[in-house]
Amino acid sequence: MTDVVLHIYDVTNSGSEKTNNTIVQINKIFKDGIGLGGIFHSAVQVFGDDEWSFGFCEQGTGVFSCPFGKNPMYTYREAIVLGQTNFSAGKVNQILRELSREWPGSSYDLLSKNCNHFCDEFCERLGVPKLPGWVNRFANAGDTAMEVAGNTALRFRQAKTEIVSASKVAYRFLLGVTNNVKTGSEFPNNSDTGVSPRFQASWLKNIITKPSTSSEAENQNGVVPLPPAREDDKALLQSSSTHDS
Repeated sequence: MTDVVLHIYDVTNSGSEKTNNTIVQINKIFKDGIGLGGIFHSAVQVFGDDEWSFGFCEQGTGVFSCPFGKNPMYTYREAIVLGQTNFSAGKVNQILRELSREWPGSSYDLLSKNCNHFCDEFCERLGVPKLPGWVNRFANAGDTAMEVAGNTALRFRQAKTEIVSASKVAYRFLLGVTNNVKTGSEFPNNSDTGVSPRFQASWLKNIITKPSTSSEAENQNGVVPLPPAREDDKALLQSSSTHDS
């Protein structure tokens, strides 16, 4: 059995000393101060003096190694022993060859496939616990936020489409009912409804053919607005009630 060691760095490769200092301060406040997390690079050491990690490159694998704690791109922070693996050095080399094929450098993504995700995968295959949550919390939070935003936007678009479709179906249905009323072929008589066909036809006709174009009748959401009650409708209703009595 051999130790599996996680090496953690502050990400200070921005090319700007001011930005690098800001990142170091952020990490001190959010990790050292309140234990929430920060902006970190990580690498895993198992057998020998090299650590293994993952980064971006246009061609070939993104998996690389360097002497542990000596990555020149970042500022070294600390080491954490994650556990011990039962695998031999030969088996670990086999795992690294597999990971090298599965993690091309062009697939690197800051939020969803970064060095910390690689170390998580490597540790899982070695049979030791994954990274502490604070190491990659900022990236995971950003990735989750983007996913939620994307799903919300998708659901909104789907709901809007369904509303427009339903409104158009209702519009065609009401138009068909009005046409049927005009021919008197399928509408119930007065004794069934208590309301005269003249009133029914006038009311439905007002919904469909109120003084506006069809494009104006449907608002931007595809919903057909109902018109306010009109004086001639009230007169028709009163006339109908008198006639029925």
